Amino acid sequence: MKSEITNVYLVPGMAAGSEIFKNLKFPENYKIHILEWLIPEKNESLEAYARKMVSRIKEENIILIGVSFGGVVVQEMSKYILVKKLVIISSVKTKNELPRRMKLANFTKAYKLIPTGLVANTDDLTKFSIGPKTKKRLSLYNKYLHVRDKQYLDWALEKMITWNRTEPIKNVIHIHGDKDVVFPAKYLQDFQVIQNGTHIMILNRGREISEKLLTIFKE
Repeated sequence: MKSEITNVYLVPGMAAGSEIFKNLKFPENYKIHILEWLIPEKNESLEAYARKMVSRIKEENIILIGVSFGGVVVQEMSKYILVKKLVIISSVKTKNELPRRMKLANFTKAYKLIPTGLVANTDDLTKFSIGPKTKKRLSLYNKYLHVRDKQYLDWALEKMITWNRTEPIKNVIHIHGDKDVVFPAKYLQDFQVIQNGTHIMILNRGREISEKLLTIFKE
């Protein structure tokens, strides 16, 4: 007897593409869909953007997974579609879990000063990079973070830092690394830990995360 197909929708991290999910492996009865980033309209609200993302989903009672800023977006999306499971990875559940530097950036509006226009010039930066570690970091950046539209980056930074959710969504499942420096674990509550996992563990801990996700799917 053929197993019932479960549709799993994935939203990557800020500026990232589908490549970040390459190390996740699931059985054939899980059909994987990756929702690539759309370029937002000028001054588009997070709610309107979430509805636009949901409009690309054709099924109901899906599993919805988001990484980092994608975790914020899927939580907003879950208000407009029936989900079987809602999972966030390397993300936060409320504004209270944001690190102090992001709260300060919100208070001072310092995020508006970040020169996102320079992001498109990493090819030039690679030519002048100093040392193998810098070159490797820029190489990874070029490979995985290829959504470099300035309007998108400005919008995404603002929506991440100014997110105003104060209470976690009921039944949201949170997977997080205890070595994450973007969203430090010390500010979080109620999450399933990946020991020694960093903010990019979706890339280098794919097998372990896949196993944890499969357990969650079957619960």
